[in-house]
Amino acid sequence: MNFTSQDKEQFIAKGVTNEKVLEQIETFKEGIPFVNLSKAAVVGDGILKFSDKEEQELVSYFEKYRLHKDLLKFTPASGAATRMFKALFNFLEVYNPKEQSLDVYIEKNNDKAVEAFVREIKDFPFYKDVKTRIGDNFSSEGEEVYAFVQELLSKDKLNYGFFPKGLLPFHKYKDQIVTPFYEHLREATLYAKTNDLAKLHFTISEQHQEMFLEKEKQVAEKVNKETGTSFIVDYSFQKKETDTIAVDLENKPFRLKDGSLLFRPGGHGALIENLNDKSADIIFIKNIDNVVVQEHLQAVADSKKILAGFLLKVQKKAFDYASILDSDKVDDELINEIRLFLKDELNVRFRNGFIHLGKEEQLNLLKEKINRPIRVCGMVKNLGDPGGGPFWIKDYQENVSLQIVESAQIDTSNFNQAKILQNATHFNPVDLVCGVKNYKGEKYNLLDFVNDKQGFITEKTKEGRQVKALELPGLWNGAMAFWNTIFVEVPSITFNPVKTVNDLLKPAHQPK
Repeated sequence: MNFTSQDKEQFIAKGVTNEKVLEQIETFKEGIPFVNLSKAAVVGDGILKFSDKEEQELVSYFEKYRLHKDLLKFTPASGAATRMFKALFNFLEVYNPKEQSLDVYIEKNNDKAVEAFVREIKDFPFYKDVKTRIGDNFSSEGEEVYAFVQELLSKDKLNYGFFPKGLLPFHKYKDQIVTPFYEHLREATLYAKTNDLAKLHFTISEQHQEMFLEKEKQVAEKVNKETGTSFIVDYSFQKKETDTIAVDLENKPFRLKDGSLLFRPGGHGALIENLNDKSADIIFIKNIDNVVVQEHLQAVADSKKILAGFLLKVQKKAFDYASILDSDKVDDELINEIRLFLKDELNVRFRNGFIHLGKEEQLNLLKEKINRPIRVCGMVKNLGDPGGGPFWIKDYQENVSLQIVESAQIDTSNFNQAKILQNATHFNPVDLVCGVKNYKGEKYNLLDFVNDKQGFITEKTKEGRQVKALELPGLWNGAMAFWNTIFVEVPSITFNPVKTVNDLLKPAHQPK
C-alpha cells in the first residue's frame, strides 16, 4: 500500500509506524475471530469462594504485609458523562412543554427513564443546586422539568454532559455533596495506603486535566483532615500512538474531506500502556463510576483486602518456585509439585504430553508459565448486567486458559457457544488486584502479555459515511490474556457503576 508523504507526516506526528498501520489494515481484512468458549467458570471450577474464616485470615495476611509494599490505586477515568445523560438529552430534543403535558409525553413515548427521573428528582445530589438556579416561576410541571434538565445539560449552563464522570456530584451527605473522585480518595485510605500515604493514578482526557487538578486541590486536603492520610495523585492520558487507523467498508484507509487519514482512539485496552508505566508492588484497578456511599465503604474495602491478601499469598509461592527454577536444582518430584501449583492455584492448563517432554523442555515451560504478572479478579453473581464474564477458553492451538470475555467476543449464533454463555453464573465488575513484578522485584513489560488477536471491529459513521473502527484488546480482556489469572467471588455491594443518571437513585448511592 502506498502512503503519501502527508500520510507519513501524520504517522510521525502520531508516533505510529507504517508497519503498525499496515498490521491494523490486515486485521480488518482478516477479521477478528470469535473467542472459543470451552465452558463457563463457576464456583469450584475457575472461581474461588472463601468462607468467613478464610476471608478474615486473608484480611489479616494483607494487613501484616502491606506496610512493606508499594500500593497503588489505578482508576480509568477518561470518559465524559454524555452517555450517562443520553435519555435526558433525548428528552430535551423531543419534548416541547408548550405543546403537551409531561404525563402525555411520558405515556406517548413510553419514556420510563424520564418517568423515573421525575418521580425521584429530589433524591438526586444536584437537585437543590439546579432548583436554586431555575427558581419556581413555572406554569406547568413539564415546563419546570424541561428547565431543570436544560439547566443540568446546556453548554451555557451546568453542562454536565461535558464533565468527566469522576467530577459529577454523585453522593449527597448531610453537610456536603461529593464526586466519585472524592470517594476514590476516601476508599484509598482504607486499603491502598502505606504509612498514612495513599498513591492514586487516574487516566483522564486532556480536556479535563485542569478540572481534575482543581478538584484535587479542593478535595485532597479535606480528606486528609478527615482521615489523616496524605495523597500522591498523578494523571496520564491515553497515548496518541495507541490510536488505530479506520477503514472504509472495502478495508481501505478512510480519508477525511481534507485528505488526511482517520485515526480513532483504541478503547480502554490502550490503557495497558499507562498501566505499564506504573511499577507498584500491588495495583488495585476499578472504574471511576464504581463507588458507594460511606456506609458501605468498609465492606468494599474488606473485599479488596481479601483479594490483595490472596494475591500476596499465591505470589509468595510463585516467587519461591520461580527462584528454585532459576537455580536449576530441580528434581522430577519438584517439577511435578510446581506443575500442580500452576494448575491448582494459578489456573494454568498444560496440554497433554507434558510428562513426555524432556526435563529441559519441562523446566523451560514451567519457567515461562510461572514468570508472568498475576491478577486476582473479583467476580459478582450475574444479575443480568451487560458486559464481560469469566470463562475457560480454548485458542487455535488448543491451549486452555481462564479469561474475562465480553459478550461481543462470543458467536451467539453458535448453539453450543450461546449455551455456555447462558450457563455463566458470574459477571466481571472490573475489580482487579494486580502483581506486575517478578521474584527479583523487576517489573514485567506488560505489553509482552497482550493477545493482539482479541480486539474488536465496530462500525461507525463519519462525515455521513460508514467507517470500520478497530478497538485494541480490552484492558482486562485481551490486554491481560497471558497473565496468570485467579477469579474470586465478591459481594454485589462491590459493583455499583453509574451507567445512567438514574443509577444514582440506587441504594448504594443513597445515604440512609
